[in-house]
Amino acid sequence: LAQAFAKHDMTGKRVLLITPDATRSAPMPMMFRLFYEALADKVAALDYLIALGTHMAMDEDQLNALFGLTAEDRAKYGKVGIYNHEWEKPETFKQIGVISAAEIEQITDGLMSMDVPVTVNKMLFDYDQVIICGPTFPHEVVGFSGGNKYFFPGVAGPEVINFSHWLGAVITSWKVIGTKMTPVGETIN
Repeated sequence: LAQAFAKHDMTGKRVLLITPDATRSAPMPMMFRLFYEALADKVAALDYLIALGTHMAMDEDQLNALFGLTAEDRAKYGKVGIYNHEWEKPETFKQIGVISAAEIEQITDGLMSMDVPVTVNKMLFDYDQVIICGPTFPHEVVGFSGGNKYFFPGVAGPEVINFSHWLGAVITSWKVIGTKMTPVGETIN
């Protein structure tokens, strides 16, 4: 982190970290503290957005457990906002484009042909820097989790989430899991 922030100064910036929910294992308590130590005194904002996709929102106790915090710790880190991705609320999204039916048909080798509106959580546009902090694992829908998957479907709208999961189901988990690049992964990219 010290090397990264030596190259990319965050002084005065609003920083949003996108992290997994409790369905993924990662050393989030350690990472929470390291990011806080590295950035809290320099940045204008240091917040977390939980990439839920369509998983259930995490309550305060679950959020504290995810980051290894107690209720007292939350007061100590009061400057840090922790937010669930509100995938069920249309007003929390911004449309940034559309993947055309022709492109979907090409990516899926003709399995599907439909326009896919691309929407993401509007919070992303309230920050100067967005950082993904999470693991990469074999994944039954995309091939591997991590990277762009934290955006799509992690903090995306239902159109992308539903399309990616439907396409993964059509291809089958057997053919997708652990595969470096899949049509779902290409769509996400």
